[in-house]
Amino acid sequence: MRIHLTFLLFLAWIWLSRYRAGGTPGAIQGVLFILALFGCVLLHEFGHAFAARGFGITTPDITLLPIGGVARLSRIPDKPWEELLVAIAGPLVNVVIAATLIFVLHASVALDQITDLESPRAEFLGTLAYVNVMLVLFNLIPAFPMDGGRILRALLAMTMPYVRATQIAAWIGQALAIVFGILGFFVNPLLVFIAFFIFAGAQQEAAMARFRDARR
Repeated sequence: MRIHLTFLLFLAWIWLSRYRAGGTPGAIQGVLFILALFGCVLLHEFGHAFAARGFGITTPDITLLPIGGVARLSRIPDKPWEELLVAIAGPLVNVVIAATLIFVLHASVALDQITDLESPRAEFLGTLAYVNVMLVLFNLIPAFPMDGGRILRALLAMTMPYVRATQIAAWIGQALAIVFGILGFFVNPLLVFIAFFIFAGAQQEAAMARFRDARR
C-alpha cells in the first residue's frame, strides 16, 4: 500500500479545520473518521485486488489519494465477464461494510437506551454507514474512472469489440461530466471538480484501450 503525499496534506487540513471548530477533541474525531473512511476505501480496493487475483492478475500496489484509492492491476482482464466481476467486487465490499455497521448500530440501540442514538459512537457508526452507501452509489455512476464505467464497458464488450465498447462508455461518461459541470455552477461547485475528474478519466481510458488494441 502507498500513501500519496496529498493524502497526508488532506489529513493535516482536516485536523486544522476541525481544530478551529471544536478544539483538540473535534480535530481528533475528524481525523479518526477520515481514517475510518479511508479504511473502508482500502477494503474496497482490496475487493478489486482479490477478485483480480482469482483471474491470475496481480496488484502491484494500492495508492490512497484524497479523492479515494487506486488499485493498480498488472493488466486488464482478458474477458468482459472477468472485468465485470473485478469492477463490481469493490462496491460489494462497501455494501457489506454498510450492512454490518447498520446491524451493529441497531443491535446496540436495541440493547441500550434510546438516548444512545445521540451518543458519539452511534453518530460515528451511522455516518460511516451512510458514507459507505454513498460510496456505492458514486462508484456505480456509469462513467470512467469509476467502477460503473468499467461495469458498463464490460457489459457492452460482451456484444461488441472492446475498443468500441470503451469509446461508447467514455462518451456516456463525458456526457454525464458535462451535466455535472453545468449543475455545479448552480448547485455545488464540487460537482465541477467531479465533472473534470470524470471527463479526463474517460479520455484517458479511451486512449489506453486504443493503445492496447494497436499493440495486438
